[in-house]
Amino acid sequence: MFRTMLQAKLHRVRVTQADLDYEGSCGIDEGLLEASGLRENQYIELYNVNNGERFSTYIIKAPRGSGAISLNGAAARRAMVGDLLIICSYSQYSEAEVENHQPIVVLVDENNQPRVKPLRAAS
Repeated sequence: MFRTMLQAKLHRVRVTQADLDYEGSCGIDEGLLEASGLRENQYIELYNVNNGERFSTYIIKAPRGSGAISLNGAAARRAMVGDLLIICSYSQYSEAEVENHQPIVVLVDENNQPRVKPLRAAS
């Protein structure tokens, strides 16, 4: 049996851009991708802390160090610039893998830069 578990989370990142006329996706600062292990074109779930919206899209890279979190296409209707998001990815794990699995949690500062080294979530 396989279980779907949290793989990684960017916690309380701030939306920096919303572009309705751009191909759908979510641009994420390349440094945040590296810190979290998330990859370009990966499926993600997004949770808007400000309005409760929950939606999904895929990742595109934004310039490293930019702090960019951009919502593009239809996703731009789900949040406003300045809203706080929780961005999550999930993966399948075997029962044996679940025993030792801990997702990566990246906390950010007010500029969407990692505050500390990414954390492994507590069990």
